Amino acid sequence: QVQLVESGGGLVQAGGSLRLSCAASGRSFTIKSGGWYRQAPGKQRELVASIRSDGNLNYVDSVKGRFTISRDNAKSTIFLQMNSLKPEDTAVYYCNGWIVEGLTTANYWGQGTQVTVSS
Repeated sequence: QVQLVESGGGLVQAGGSLRLSCAASGRSFTIKSGGWYRQAPGKQRELVASIRSDGNLNYVDSVKGRFTISRDNAKSTIFLQMNSLKPEDTAVYYCNGWIVEGLTTANYWGQGTQVTVSS
């Protein structure tokens, strides 16, 4: 069983930066692809950024040019660097990963980390 644990959330003023980390732990696994989602109160969860095994990156339009997703395969960690934060970025951010364990691939979610941007 693989676990994804997020960290790095917090309270920041508009225009500030935060770096989220998603560390995967378990036995004999490989992160095939991963992404960051967010869910604001009263809104549906949305995909913010994703990174594939071939390095392909995708971002929702509202964060392009401000957020950067990256991964450190040696540390089994996915990052989300968030710059020029806006109040509308306030949400719970969730890490998601497609994890290969032996012959199977399964989808995992982290527990979420709160990001609050004050105006």
